[in-house]
Amino acid sequence: MKVLIGTRNPKKLEECLRIIGDIPGIEWLTFRDHPFPEVEETGMTLEENARLKATSLVSVTKLPVLAEDSGLEVVALGGAPGVRSARFAGAGKDYRRNNEKLLKLLAGVEDRRARFRAVAALALPDGRIWLAEGVLEGEIALAPRGSGGFGYDPLFIPLGDSRTLAELAPEEKDRISHRRRALERLRPLLASLARGQL
Repeated sequence: MKVLIGTRNPKKLEECLRIIGDIPGIEWLTFRDHPFPEVEETGMTLEENARLKATSLVSVTKLPVLAEDSGLEVVALGGAPGVRSARFAGAGKDYRRNNEKLLKLLAGVEDRRARFRAVAALALPDGRIWLAEGVLEGEIALAPRGSGGFGYDPLFIPLGDSRTLAELAPEEKDRISHRRRALERLRPLLASLARGQL
């Protein structure tokens, strides 16, 4: 069963394939195999954006699509940047500028609690769609650390650890990530789809 992973972000794609690339009977397609247009994220929530990306790409490709949207929610900022995480510092999706803006807003702030949240969507050409959520609790570091990962990973310290996500090996991050927690909830559906039982 061919299923398209609905992201054009190479780092996010690598992470998704490491997490769920082992489902028997699923042939994963990517934007490299099946080029598709960028879907404008106009939703007001992560759920809306995940649904929008999945259903838009189904209509374009006529394939089952797995898509997701994720964001960083900082307690002291009232849940911001949230759904605007990728464009927090402007339209260019600049990771460095996003991190700099976040640190500037949190300068002198003691409460640095935050969470990463991901919503994954599996959409089929017959119109059915399923959503799943994953959350990773943690806090924001005082300065960026580490060279791995992407996005806010150099600033995010997961609960129970002293290292940022960017200081973890990829397999360590994959074990605990918000994206893994969302995608794993869709694993049984994907396995059923591969067996023709969905």
